Formats: sequence, C-alpha cells, structure tokens
Amino acid sequence: MALNLRQLEILCEIIKRKSFSKAANAVFLSQPTLTEHIKSLEAEIDLKILDRLGREVVPTKAGEILYKYAQRILTLKAEVKQALEKFKGNLHGELSIGASTIPGEYILPHLLGKFREKFPQISLNQTIRDTREVVNGILDNNIELGMVGAIIGSAKLDYLGFVDDELVLAVPATPLWNKVECVSIENLKQFPFIFREEGSGTQLFITRTFDKFGLNISTLNVVARLGSTNAVVQAIKSGGGVSIVSKRAIEGEIYRNTINCLSINEIKLKRSFYIVTRKGKTNSPLCKAFINFLLDNKF
Repeated sequence: MALNLRQLEILCEIIKRKSFSKAANAVFLSQPTLTEHIKSLEAEIDLKILDRLGREVVPTKAGEILYKYAQRILTLKAEVKQALEKFKGNLHGELSIGASTIPGEYILPHLLGKFREKFPQISLNQTIRDTREVVNGILDNNIELGMVGAIIGSAKLDYLGFVDDELVLAVPATPLWNKVECVSIENLKQFPFIFREEGSGTQLFITRTFDKFGLNISTLNVVARLGSTNAVVQAIKSGGGVSIVSKRAIEGEIYRNTINCLSINEIKLKRSFYIVTRKGKTNSPLCKAFINFLLDNKF
C-alpha cells in the first residue's frame, strides 16, 4: 500500500471542513480534482472513507482510522521539514497556537510582535477559544501549543506555569460603589453577577476557589452568562451587574474611571496562566523556540 501525502492532506481538509467545496478552496484545487484524489485513495486502500450526509461530508469508520493516522503523519512531515531547516540555520514555517481569552487578548499580542521581530520567517496562527476548547484542540492535534488560565486534568497534557494573574471583583464606577473597597464572601450573595460561560478558564478558577471556601457558585445571583470577557466588561460598565475578572482586562476602564475593582476579604484570587502541550509528543522546533521565547520574556 502506497499512501500519497498530498491525498492525506486533502482528506484531512475535507474531514475538518465537512465539505468538498470548502476543502477545494483551502488546497487550491478544483472540486473534480479533489474528488479524483479521494477516489484514488479509496482504490489504493480498497475501502470507502467518506460519506455524504445531506450537505455534510463525514468519514466512515475506515475514514476515521485513516484520518487519525493522517494527522500524525502530516504533523511528522512538518516536524521533519522544520528540523532540517533548523539544521541549516533557518527557522521558518507556521505554528498554530490556541489561547483562552485573557492570555489571547492581553498577554500574547505584545509577545507575538516581539517574537516576530526575532523570527520574521515564522508565521504564528493564533485562535482565541475558551480553555476547554483550547485543550481539546491540543488533544485533537489541531493546535500544537496553548495558553490557558486553568488546569483541566488529563494524563495526555503537560502544563508549564508561565505568568501570574490577579482576579478582582469588578463593579460599575457609580456613587453606590465608590466608597466600597472590599466585601465579604457572604456579601457576594446580594449582588447581581455576570459570568463567562462554563468552559472558560476564569469561570473554572472561580468555581474551584469558591468551593474551597464553602461557597457554591450556584447560590449566587447570576443574572447573565456571556461569551467573552469584553462582553462582561461592557455589561459591568452599563450597570448590568458585577463580575470577577482578570485585573488585566479592566486596567483601561479603571484608568478611565468607568469600573472600580474591589477585593474580597477572605479570598486571594490569584492564579497562573499555563503553557499547555500534548504529553509525549515531540514539540516541533518552532514550538520549542516559542516556548523558550515565552519563558525568557515573562512580564
């Protein structure tokens, strides 16, 4: 059996995008040419690998097995190319990074610019997702490196502490709050809370921390759950409620006097952000270079 790397690349794009036409655009081929590649691949292995279900294209059981190994083969191909370029004194290619909201919006952008100055031939592809989605992307081999604000236990993941973060109780800068500097845990039950969705690193950290102090988050008056930190900040500014957020996310609002931050008497809301990779997987030269750069440029 002779497997063609180009055909494996095409197969992965079709399965990832669930569409022949979208995959054709991604690999710069016509749809008929794409179809011929898949037919040739099916003929080579003597198995059907894709099914059309309405408008979606999905893998058969054989296709799922092939897709799993195709991802590993293509990852290894990229690693070989990068290793040889490094040996020649070059370091270029594309590195896929996943980040949860706070590191993705308030930490990495500053560092990515500095990294590109040092390695101008490296292209960084960053996506911002919640922590669970970042972790799933690493487990599925869709991204090589992530940065998240909570540890989601898995024997398949390695976490490396990066920088610390402080969370605060963020409230509107109104006369009602201007004379308040701190509150007690019990006071929290009186306030209308706006939280992130369940999969966010911030939400996971808050839930775990409150549990340690005997406060079940379900006992709070949660008036809204929003899909981004920026949406939470805007809702606080408008007087929609209060929230516990990273101080990094509201520094500008504190300066403009639109949001105040309070402490909670009994709780220290400090956490770490973590660099997360797949355990047992050899990191590519690009990934290693980026991790070393991050560790040398903590702030």
